[in-house]
Amino acid sequence: MRTTAAQRRHFTRRLLTWFARAARDLPWRRTRDPYRVLVSEVMLQQTQVSRVREYYPRFLERFPDLRSLARAKPRAVREAWDGLGYYARARNLHQLAKRVAGRGVTDKGVAGDSVAELPEDPEELIKLPGIGRYTAGAVASFAYEKPVPAVDTNVARVLSRVFFGNSRQRLSGNRQRRIWSLAAALIPKDGKRAWKFNQALMELGALVCVARKPKCAQCPVRPDCKTGRAP
Repeated sequence: MRTTAAQRRHFTRRLLTWFARAARDLPWRRTRDPYRVLVSEVMLQQTQVSRVREYYPRFLERFPDLRSLARAKPRAVREAWDGLGYYARARNLHQLAKRVAGRGVTDKGVAGDSVAELPEDPEELIKLPGIGRYTAGAVASFAYEKPVPAVDTNVARVLSRVFFGNSRQRLSGNRQRRIWSLAAALIPKDGKRAWKFNQALMELGALVCVARKPKCAQCPVRPDCKTGRAP
């Protein structure tokens, strides 16, 4: 659907006002370090925030940057991840670190003196092992404050309910494309506001616009919502 500039402004203003007072204090929100942002995003895939809060600082203490992770043995990475499940995430993260840290990286260490930096461009990030469209957008937005969308399950649910009047959990490919297009239209052009906007959308989906029994009465964007709007 098409949204007017006024609709986008109202939605964004209500969302950001709510986020300013309701946002959880999460450790990965206190950093703009690309590696730390990436680790949090990979851990948060298919894992509850409470579990990630436990593992995140321990993993970073053991592997504080991409080069230290690239140097690690696969077994050491698996041990640091043990208990989080979905171990392909750890393997992909390890492979990503090796690729970014420089060519010639093997299990025995890192060759050369290349600087290990993640790219800023989502189109470059998505080429790395284990990085999908959402994670590429999240790293670009949360680490580099790029005004790009980051649509995860929570964000897709919020936007679908608010703008399309649909609360179905399974979205067609066409609906997904429309949601990404809508998210791109909604994202503020200023990088700092874009960071807050993406975080706020995810927070709303995690705390209020939940999959089952959404808390519509508590929703800050209910006046704009086609699904939960009061009669």
